[in-house]
Amino acid sequence: MQKSHIKRGDAVVVIAGSHKGKEGKVLEVIASTGRARVEGIAMVKRHTKKTQEAPQGSIVEREGSVHSSNLMLKTRHDERGSSKGAAVAKA
Repeated sequence: MQKSHIKRGDAVVVIAGSHKGKEGKVLEVIASTGRARVEGIAMVKRHTKKTQEAPQGSIVEREGSVHSSNLMLKTRHDERGSSKGAAVAKA
């Protein structure tokens, strides 16, 4: 188990995978698997049991997890983009 470079509450950008380019806030870091739940990214549907509030049961949509290697802090991502743009402009 490795120390993660992100923590709960950080603003992150997805840098790889099917959600590449999307931004969100970290809701939870799952240290045992090296993954994180990010607000509004990798949405999955979960079926819930019947309850008094929902007599028929229901389908709830919530965030799935994304591997932490596919995430980058938004501040670092912005810095990286500006330095790349400057390098292209010089050439």
